[in-house]
Amino acid sequence: MENQGAGVHGRSPRAAPRLAARRLPLLAGALLSLIAGLWGALTLLDVDVPLPRTAFAQQHGPLMALGFLGTLISLERAVALGRPWAYASPALAGLGALTTAAGFAAPGRVLLTAAGGWLVAVYIAVLGRRTGRDLAVQTAGAVAWYAAGLLWIGGRGVGDIVPWLAAFLVLTIAGERLELARVAFLGRRASDGLVATAALIGAGAAVSVWWAEPGWRLTGLGMAALAGWLAVHDIARRTVRGTGLPRFAAACLLAGYAWLAAAGTIWLIAGRPGGGAYDAALHAVFLGFVMSMVFGHAPVILPAVLRIRLPYHPVLYAPLVLLHASLLLRVGGDLAGSSVARTAGGVLGEVSLLLFGACAAAASRLVGGVRQQPAGGAAPRPAGGAAPRPVERERS
Repeated sequence: MENQGAGVHGRSPRAAPRLAARRLPLLAGALLSLIAGLWGALTLLDVDVPLPRTAFAQQHGPLMALGFLGTLISLERAVALGRPWAYASPALAGLGALTTAAGFAAPGRVLLTAAGGWLVAVYIAVLGRRTGRDLAVQTAGAVAWYAAGLLWIGGRGVGDIVPWLAAFLVLTIAGERLELARVAFLGRRASDGLVATAALIGAGAAVSVWWAEPGWRLTGLGMAALAGWLAVHDIARRTVRGTGLPRFAAACLLAGYAWLAAAGTIWLIAGRPGGGAYDAALHAVFLGFVMSMVFGHAPVILPAVLRIRLPYHPVLYAPLVLLHASLLLRVGGDLAGSSVARTAGGVLGEVSLLLFGACAAAASRLVGGVRQQPAGGAAPRPAGGAAPRPVERERS
């Protein structure tokens, strides 16, 4: 991991905060993408908001999946690689999202697609140092981002590239979990199952380009199977019985796996669903699964990216409970045809994201300067709960 005492690449301790500060504009791009996406979501929920921006609503999905999450993921990968050129990926993602939000759809698509292609290059650089199944799965996730962008540039609608966007985020997280499972001495035969489910997700996304219904069903099958694999083999099954941050992160993970299974089941049964089922499945995977992962590992993402402490405190459970309760309300409203429940659940879901930020800030003040570590005194892990990245291990 990056040497906290000597600074990055042997710099003095005083240089480290200055380097971390240079990453703030990239993180700001992710946060602005999040705000634009949430603002657009209110319009989609039929909430009367001041100063409506059509682009915010029309591009809500890409702003959240590629602008917010894509920038965060590529930024964390750039930090792990430790090469200046790698930061082009989060810079392109943030700039592309803001360009799209401003109403310049065509150049925004190009920038966001270029960010995905650059992330693939980052993974290729890492593969030159260390190979492994976990890294291959994460690379496949980056390829899915790039493929989604190319299809988007080519004229496909956002709804048409949903399987690719899902593949990007789901495979990235799956690869992270496989890396941790490998470090925990998971047998090769057991890891075959995760690789097989990842292949199903990728194949389903590819098939959906030409045959939507079979492609969505195959992607759904892969997601449901992956959720089952993670529920059985993930280390979260053990750490949920612990205390502190490990238990909180495990609760986030296990709840997220349940939503991934729900989304996969809907896609498997309905193919490319319409109406309420489409909204339910979409938010089950992108909100219930992905954002639950973000909640669980924010206390290690920010220290890894900015070297600022975000200590664990039980107050973080409040937004987590609200996130999943609001999603239950929204999905129930979707499937029952209740617009009131759908809107209420959607608004409360947005509140949960904002509340998490407020609780994280409060926790930082409540805990003070105490440095939090996972159970057993292990070093904090990077985003996704994985072991230190291969590049980081080389510099340790």
